[in-house]
Amino acid sequence: MPISLAAAAQTYREAARDAVRRHSTFHLVQAALLVVAGIVAIVFPVFSSAAAVVVFGWLLIASGIIQAIGLISARHAPNFWLQIISAILGVLLGILLLRNIAQGMLLLSLLLIIFFMIEGMSKVVFALTIRPLPNWLWVFASGVLSVVLSLVLFAAMPVTALWLIGLMLGLDLIAIGAALGAMAWRLRGQAAPAA
Repeated sequence: MPISLAAAAQTYREAARDAVRRHSTFHLVQAALLVVAGIVAIVFPVFSSAAAVVVFGWLLIASGIIQAIGLISARHAPNFWLQIISAILGVLLGILLLRNIAQGMLLLSLLLIIFFMIEGMSKVVFALTIRPLPNWLWVFASGVLSVVLSLVLFAAMPVTALWLIGLMLGLDLIAIGAALGAMAWRLRGQAAPAA
């Protein structure tokens, strides 16, 4: 008898809940470390921005090398040269980020600002599209705020590059840690499901 998709999803959810409940202490420690790392990143934004650029640079280099090694046996593939160029560009970009961390911070900050601008404009358009629905104004306000924030950050650009990446990294780590901690804390006291 085939298992329905809903039953399979429910079984998976229960297994995930049980795993988090059984290892809740580990998840709480992990959550606390994420929150502390986020606070450190916010308190020392220049250091954490530079560290993020260094990590990103090494990831690009490693990714390019692994991609190139994987292409050794695929020399006759139709898009071989495009993939080799992609791998080489990844390694070169990683090296450039590592050689000039300040320029790397500027580049990544500009990319974040462009992301805020595009996300804000898409929220504004989406809000105007769903305008008769309730709460459309909140989506609109969120989009306008993202656009304004991106313009303010761009106006202060050389200085913004020093702290923006570290601040965003810190906020992200705190949000992930808080969400993980809240979930583990809530599931910690629950009894195991009956077999």
